[in-house]
Amino acid sequence: MDKIKILWADDEIDLLKPHIIFLNEKGFHVDITNSGDEALNMLKKEYFDIIFLDENMPGLSGLDTLNFIKNNHPGIPVVMITKNETEHVMEEAIGSNIADYLIKPVKPNQILLCLKKIFENKELISKKTISDYQQEFKNIGMAINEGLDFKGWSDIYKKIVFWELELERSKDESMEEVLNLQKQEANHTFCKYFEAHYPDWINGKTEKKPVFSHTLFKEKINPLFNDNTPLFIIVIDNFRYDQWKAVQPIIENKYRVEKDELFLSILPSATHYSRNAFFAGLLPSEIEKKYPQLWLNEDDEGSKNIYEESLLAEQLKRLGKEDIKWKYSKILGLDAAKRYMDTLPNLLSNKLNVLVYNFVDMLSHARTEMEIIRELASDEKAYRSLTVSWFEHSLLMEVINFLAENKVNIVITTDHGSVQVKNPVRVVGERSTNSNLRYKIGKSLQYNKKEIYEIKNPQDVYLPKANVSSSYIFCRENDFFVYPNNQNHFSNYYKDTFQHGGISIEELMIPFIFLKAK
Repeated sequence: MDKIKILWADDEIDLLKPHIIFLNEKGFHVDITNSGDEALNMLKKEYFDIIFLDENMPGLSGLDTLNFIKNNHPGIPVVMITKNETEHVMEEAIGSNIADYLIKPVKPNQILLCLKKIFENKELISKKTISDYQQEFKNIGMAINEGLDFKGWSDIYKKIVFWELELERSKDESMEEVLNLQKQEANHTFCKYFEAHYPDWINGKTEKKPVFSHTLFKEKINPLFNDNTPLFIIVIDNFRYDQWKAVQPIIENKYRVEKDELFLSILPSATHYSRNAFFAGLLPSEIEKKYPQLWLNEDDEGSKNIYEESLLAEQLKRLGKEDIKWKYSKILGLDAAKRYMDTLPNLLSNKLNVLVYNFVDMLSHARTEMEIIRELASDEKAYRSLTVSWFEHSLLMEVINFLAENKVNIVITTDHGSVQVKNPVRVVGERSTNSNLRYKIGKSLQYNKKEIYEIKNPQDVYLPKANVSSSYIFCRENDFFVYPNNQNHFSNYYKDTFQHGGISIEELMIPFIFLKAK
């Protein structure tokens, strides 16, 4: 590696000779000057990796020199060195996006530490991250095979997501691959765990069961109602836990995270089932039986989630909340988001506001259909990055900022997650079979039983039964269904897309977040 070139501008540069000698001995190349004007002339003639700049120089001041450097050489880090501890000077320097700020007299080791922070920070963090994950790898691996309960699986999934984000910053592809393999192992074991317990959980045959889509409102949200503070529930369709952790730092500028928990989507882990169950507080076949006018089956025409407001009204009645003032809203596009922003001040008088925001789900579908989105979200890391970029500049973020200013409590949650599919699994079905790639409903379905999870009697897990011989089958982990006709084409077309409806950690273990304004 070439020597790092330092430009040091200080009107008392002669007094800093021991520092210069020290840095030269450490392998740095240091050029010196005693004025801001000369520093700018030197910058015109050659490139420097970093600049140490005295704040109080005669002639062109340090701050004026700094402004010129930032306007003309924004990529060069600048360290301001000053005797002046006046707050406004520090604020002006820091506001100019300096790399560091040191108070005289500075010691050689301070300068060295400053250089290490700026030039070796990423490498040092990367090495520490890799070392820490290598130690954690064994612990996670042992835990996966210990017969975990739901809390144990929640802890494991949170750890996996934590290390996904940490290793992503380290940019060590080999360790990322190791983590991906460990995540696959976790997914494989989790699917077995889920399938073994799901029927008993849904039928209430075990006291210790997780919170599901249909019990979330009653068990987690109902206790949050406060007489003095309105509650906003934001349901972001298809919002995974790793996406939440990626956007959390943005939200934490305004909000304090009170609860960061996971719950389970019901099967199928798809909007039609899981979100209707959330709003109704009931399982799908219970909705169909109790409110037949509010349920649409797979083969019915039209949107399957058009009765969410009515289902929520019925649940609020059952919870004894029918007298509260509340509002349900759904945003499907930019125009709807702008109209919603205009109504926000009026909504603050409501006890409860529910907002369904569909962008992430649209992003997932767009990634399947649009080549440019496929390139932008080519893998898990890119998919998270695209979500963060959208979130940071979205009208939803404007909504959250407005709510923070008005000290409004927020719940952020979702109906299901998604998984990046890799492996095609063959299925044969009639024309009436639904089109979802992760689950199928139909009669006379043909498949390899070892490759799927089947529910022969839908009523056993409170799923609607379209006809006498209907059954449900689900893909596990990162599999997806394809028909034998034109199999190669569809296998290649859908491979690496993000799908939902089946059984995987990413689809089923989803976030419940409670936020209080700072």
